[in-house]
Amino acid sequence: MEVRDPVHGSIKILDEEISIIESPFFQRLRNIKQLGFTENIFPGATHTRYLHSVGVMDIGSKVFDQIFKDHHQSSELIKLRETVRLSCLLHDIGHAPLSHTTEFVMPQVCDLNLSERFIDPSIKRQATHEDYTIKSIVDSSLTDSFKEVRAKFGIAPEQVAELIIGETKDPEYFTIKGINYFPLLHQLVSSEMDCDRMDYLLRDSYFCGVSYGKFDLDWIIDNLSVAVVDSKAYLGISERAVSTFDDFLLSRFHMFLMVYFHYKSVCLEKMLERFFTNAPNEYSIPASIEEYLKHDDHFLMKALRSSQDEWAIKIVKNSIPPKIFETFGLGQLDQLKTLEQYLTNQNIDFIKCSSSGRLSKYYSDQHDNSNKYPLKVIRESNILSGQLSIRNINEATNLFEKFSHSHTVNRIHCEFDTLHSEQRSEIKKIIKP
Repeated sequence: MEVRDPVHGSIKILDEEISIIESPFFQRLRNIKQLGFTENIFPGATHTRYLHSVGVMDIGSKVFDQIFKDHHQSSELIKLRETVRLSCLLHDIGHAPLSHTTEFVMPQVCDLNLSERFIDPSIKRQATHEDYTIKSIVDSSLTDSFKEVRAKFGIAPEQVAELIIGETKDPEYFTIKGINYFPLLHQLVSSEMDCDRMDYLLRDSYFCGVSYGKFDLDWIIDNLSVAVVDSKAYLGISERAVSTFDDFLLSRFHMFLMVYFHYKSVCLEKMLERFFTNAPNEYSIPASIEEYLKHDDHFLMKALRSSQDEWAIKIVKNSIPPKIFETFGLGQLDQLKTLEQYLTNQNIDFIKCSSSGRLSKYYSDQHDNSNKYPLKVIRESNILSGQLSIRNINEATNLFEKFSHSHTVNRIHCEFDTLHSEQRSEIKKIIKP
C-alpha cells in the first residue's frame, strides 16, 4: 500500500499494517483536524491527524534507518523498527474532537478501566487523550488489528503503548546485546526533537501557507545517531548540526506565536470551554472506548449547531469578542492586572487567553523531572582515534539561556462596544501605552 503525501511524497505501508490503518479507530482520525479552530484563520489548515500520523511514521522509519545504519539487521532490530513505526502511527489515536480543548469534558481516568500496567487505579484525575490512546491500543477492537504484526514481528500492543507514554515494564524487549534502547526509541516518539514535531511543523506550515515552521529535515536526520551512556541508548545529534537544532527550536517558537497561539483560534477554544460549562448536559466524552469512536469534529460541531447556548451559537458563527488588550513578555503585566481588576469590579464579562509560550522544556529555573531522556550532543573529540564526548543538548547551545524567561502572551477579550461610555473611557485610560 502507498500513501501520496504532499509533504513527504510517497509513503510505503507494509501489508501487515493495513489492518491497523483501515480500522475504524485510525480512520476516525480522518475527521479530526490537526489544528482545530485554526482553519477559521488559515483556510488551508484543514489537514487531519490521519495524514499527520502517517507522516510521523514515515519520518520515524527514516530516522531509525539512519541511526542504525551501521548495525546488523537482526530480527530483534527489525522488531524494534516496527514497534517504532506503530508507535509513531498511533501516537494520536486517542485525540478528542478539535484537538485538546475537549479534554475539558473527559471522564475520570478510573472510568476508562485501564490496565494497572499503565496506571495506578488509586489515582484520581480527569482522563486525557493519552489515556484514550493507551486504551485504544491495548484494550479495544483496534487491538485485534495487531494480529499480523504480532505474527510477523513478534510485536505486542503493550510495547507500542509503552513507547508512546515513555515507561516500560519490560526493558528486555528493548534491549539488544546489553544495551537498553528504550530511551532512544521513546525519544523518536516524544521528546525535544521527536518525529511528531518534525512532521507537524512542516505539515502545519505547508497547509497554513506560512514559512515559519520550515527547517532542514534531511540535514537533521543525517546527523542523528545513537549515544550510549551507562548501557542506555539515547538519541544523539552531531555537534556540527546543533545550529540546525537551534533553527528547529526557533521554528517551533515562531509557529507558536504566529499560528498555534493566534488570538482568534485560542479565543474560540476558551469559548468552547464556556459552552461546556454553561451547557454541561449537551456534550461530554464517553468513558466507553467503542462509543468514543463516534466522537470526531463532525460529531461535536453537530452538537454545537443544535445548541441554543449563546457560546455555541457564537462558535458556529465564528464570532469572537474583540481583543482589547495584549501583552508580550513581562513589561505590561501591571497594566494587565489593573485591567482585570477593573473589569471584575465592574462585572464586565471578559475572556483571558494566556500562554507561557516557552520555547522548550529545557529552559526552566527549576530542574524539570519530566525530561528523563535528554537529547545528547556527540563530538568527535579525537577524530584520528575515533574518541567521542557526549553531553546534554542544553550544554551545547545558548538558545535555552537566551529564552530562559517565558515569553508570555496575555490577551483580554470583551464586548467593548456594548459597554457604557464611561467604562469604555476608563478602559482606554488603563490600556494607554
